[in-house]
Amino acid sequence: MRVFDRFKKNNPDLFEYQEATEVYPHDQFVARWVLKYLPEQVTPNSLTLFRIAFTPVIFFIVLYQHYITGAILFILTAFTDVMDGSLARTKHKITKFGMLFDPMADKLLIGSLVFLLVFKIDYMLAVAVLGVEIMIITSALVAKVKFKTVRMANRWGKAKMLLQVIATCLTMIALIVDYPAFMSAAAWLFGIAIGFAVLSLYKHGI
Repeated sequence: MRVFDRFKKNNPDLFEYQEATEVYPHDQFVARWVLKYLPEQVTPNSLTLFRIAFTPVIFFIVLYQHYITGAILFILTAFTDVMDGSLARTKHKITKFGMLFDPMADKLLIGSLVFLLVFKIDYMLAVAVLGVEIMIITSALVAKVKFKTVRMANRWGKAKMLLQVIATCLTMIALIVDYPAFMSAAAWLFGIAIGFAVLSLYKHGI
């Protein structure tokens, strides 16, 4: 935490709250049924940091083939992505730190499980998924370093994340019940998610 506090002190502009320019319908639903139960000290950035910190735990649980536990923890952890976005927009707590690290947290969570699971479906599909995620991270870093801008995730990127979460869960379920049809469905969803990822990059001007 001291390292993060030092980083926060040295980069105050990344943690200045900004007002939301758009609040989505699902944000109001999440705010009403989930966010109101969160303690006041929970911030969008703390949820992002939790997702980053908990990803290695899920990785090793899945690595040792505890797929039921892994699937449950993966879904709960992935849901923090919905929570931090909705919290930031409904409470006007959007920060450049969140805009930069929230998608990176998603890619770390998805990418680690893709590495473990998608290679079980199709080697080239796994390479394609990871390759697109690397392209998105690289474009975000270039925008931050070269152009001094931090871009918010667009709708195509959110759709991509949702499809990847569903596909990852289907893969683990397929491994649990030994049902190849779920593997096939997961492969299709990962493929569609790649399409959404390309659209997301296009909308960002890449």
